[in-house]
Amino acid sequence: MGLKLEYINGQTPLNEDEKDGLLIKTISTRGELDEFEQKNIEIAIEWSIGRKFKLDDILKESFILNIHMRMFGNVWKWAGKYRTSNKNLGVDKYQIPFELRNLLDDCKYWVEHNTYESDELAIRFKHRLVSIHPFANGNGRHSRLCTDILINHGLNKPIFTWGRYNLVKKGETRMEYLQALHKADQGNYLPLIEFSRS
Repeated sequence: MGLKLEYINGQTPLNEDEKDGLLIKTISTRGELDEFEQKNIEIAIEWSIGRKFKLDDILKESFILNIHMRMFGNVWKWAGKYRTSNKNLGVDKYQIPFELRNLLDDCKYWVEHNTYESDELAIRFKHRLVSIHPFANGNGRHSRLCTDILINHGLNKPIFTWGRYNLVKKGETRMEYLQALHKADQGNYLPLIEFSRS
């Protein structure tokens, strides 16, 4: 039967090898995939809420990989592993570990030197993380959860609301989110900061 996926604006297509990593072979549509992924993500969110993380632990490569594994590990066998193919966005697959370590080091520097206020720091972290695009799938959702953990556990501020809407679904809120991301690509982080608190 095989997995048949339709993509909406801003979603990164999976190649056939990545689709073969689906652990639940009965899934055949985008709707079914979204449902199983969401259940897995809810488990990861519960896990993160029930713990306390130190900033030093959050800003480790192993932590970033672990969050992706917890979010998608019941659905994809490549969860928590860097993508092995280049995509329509993100850095070259060979640059992922290097770019991620640079981001984590930069973020530690920002915190130590009070470079940005908390919301801007967290949103810059989120934007860079999703721009690296470390994984074959789930980068937006992963970057938002990592950012919520960073702002709440690492910086002692409330988690973000991200427009109070499911950003996986097509709609006006998703378009507003993507427009804010594009503005951040050009160095204007204010719309993304405002969206994250809307």
